[in-house]
Amino acid sequence: MRLFQDGDRVHLVDPSDREYAFTLRAGGTFQFSGEMLRHNDLIGKEDGIEVFLSRGKRFFAFSPTLAEYALKMPRGAQIIYPKDLGLMLILGDVYPGAVVLEAGTGSGSLTLALLRMVGEKGKVISYEVREDFAERARKNIAVLAPFSENLQLKSGNVYERIDERGLDRIILDLPEPWQVVPQAVESLRSGGIFLCFLPTVPQVMKVVEILQACPEFKFVRTVESLLRTWTVDGRSVRPDHRMVAHTGFLVSARRVTRRA
Repeated sequence: MRLFQDGDRVHLVDPSDREYAFTLRAGGTFQFSGEMLRHNDLIGKEDGIEVFLSRGKRFFAFSPTLAEYALKMPRGAQIIYPKDLGLMLILGDVYPGAVVLEAGTGSGSLTLALLRMVGEKGKVISYEVREDFAERARKNIAVLAPFSENLQLKSGNVYERIDERGLDRIILDLPEPWQVVPQAVESLRSGGIFLCFLPTVPQVMKVVEILQACPEFKFVRTVESLLRTWTVDGRSVRPDHRMVAHTGFLVSARRVTRRA
């Protein structure tokens, strides 16, 4: 059983599946349309409990999933959507114990996903050039992963240099990832994976061209992820009227060692 504690992130979900996010603070109150809920009435209660506001409005209180938190957390940079996060972890084959370099940190949604996958024995090294983005990411990451000793946040530009060597994975959310290919050759171990997220076709064409021309990279692949949600209500079964369709492309490649 998981009980809510002071400082926990909470999502209240109403009967229409609308979510309202806040952080529990002893003595605090949640206000909604003239009604209120005391934070103390949730602290010590079970995750998933049904709660009622002061005038009877009904909600369920949950600890947010990573996907839910990513969509609601404060943003500096644009986030990577949950549907893309999941595919990036699979295509990048991010595994427990892996050492992964990420750039840029942005708002921290990908960083959180990577931390969960590499586990305590792995490591995530995240480069960000903008201090305001890095500070926002630190605060977001601290909500779900407050004691991440295996996370190293760095101020640096991977277009210019990568300090680390023997990396298992390099995962990028940058406008020009092709500029990182020369550094990736030096920093990524043989058999390692280079993966980048890009929103437009011209960016995809450029990075694929550079990767295909680089003898240290093979098996260059490009995918687009589309997620179509459905409404099922009795005999009314149809695709949702609103959906997040195109968000971007994923380009991956394997670092290889050629025999002399």
